[in-house]
Amino acid sequence: MYTVLVIDDSPSMRRIIKDMINSIDEFEVIAQAVDAYDAREKIKEYEPDLVTLDINMPKMNGVIFLRNLMRLHPMPAVVISGEGVRGNDIFDDGAVGFIVKPENGESMNSFAERIKENLLNLTFLLKRYTLKKPKPIKNVVSEKSKEVDRKVHPDEIIPLRAAHIAGKKVIAIGSSTGGVESLLKVFKGLTNNLPPILIAQHIPYGFSKSFADRLNDNSVLTVHEAKDGMILESGHAYLAPGNMHLTIEKTKDGYKTKLLDTIKVSHHRPSVNVLFRSVNNTVGAGAMAIMMTGMGDDGSIAMKELFDNGAYTIAQNEESCVVFGMPAKAIANGAIKDIVHLDDISKYIIEFSNNKRRK
Repeated sequence: MYTVLVIDDSPSMRRIIKDMINSIDEFEVIAQAVDAYDAREKIKEYEPDLVTLDINMPKMNGVIFLRNLMRLHPMPAVVISGEGVRGNDIFDDGAVGFIVKPENGESMNSFAERIKENLLNLTFLLKRYTLKKPKPIKNVVSEKSKEVDRKVHPDEIIPLRAAHIAGKKVIAIGSSTGGVESLLKVFKGLTNNLPPILIAQHIPYGFSKSFADRLNDNSVLTVHEAKDGMILESGHAYLAPGNMHLTIEKTKDGYKTKLLDTIKVSHHRPSVNVLFRSVNNTVGAGAMAIMMTGMGDDGSIAMKELFDNGAYTIAQNEESCVVFGMPAKAIANGAIKDIVHLDDISKYIIEFSNNKRRK
């Protein structure tokens, strides 16, 4: 049984979310909080396995609280908020799930099903978290909560030196909010003997290893949490650690991983912009880049550079995205060749690998 703290300033929404979560056999709501300050005390008192939170809350908004929580007491967090949170490009994506509150006359039964599906898809993370719970929470609503991240351009971390000659094929994927479930679906549809796949998924530190294991268990590919100096192999995928930028370098016969422990880029570490810039510098037109569901605009700069250099670029379509932020930015930036439904992304990867999809 996984315990949950529900954070929402609306009494009626707290009650609805509580009842829906309690109807799932594996979950139990043990406490509710009305704001970030109340949540801090409830987390210290009850030590839940998971928190759900709204973004628009009094005293401190959910974005700031989430950033501080992930820095000081990393734990699984699912954002349950209104449509207005989409497009908020300062969201730091510490959450492992995002659920839109009911809109356009959606039934409560449909909302309950979405909550159930999201939470059940996260049990693999919760299982690992409950075995290694951190010490009681620090003060996540201190004066540091007033800090605002400077939005760092990828140029500050990795200069643009685009490869003029196409290298051996590599596939790079960028994703954020909703990416955990979406990547699982893509990987289930992949075949073996594909070019190496690199993934920058915005995920809190401590959860990337278990997510890599989950992808590995649900795919014919061998999936690793990337370590420094790993030689890229066909039929293998490499997930950026939750606190490091993933890049690649040329070797005598191919490529190897290089992890960068530097500042966040586009508010993120790992950053899609850093991964895509690295792939462009190393692989150039030999690459396929995929922008999947996510909030904000991370990756749009380097995605356009890849597109301009002749790489094959696709974006997940709005219909199948949990949040149509990162793909929308890349599309608006003129960086995308094809816009693809989530259900078809694995097919496009396979076709690219077999030389059937190119710019």
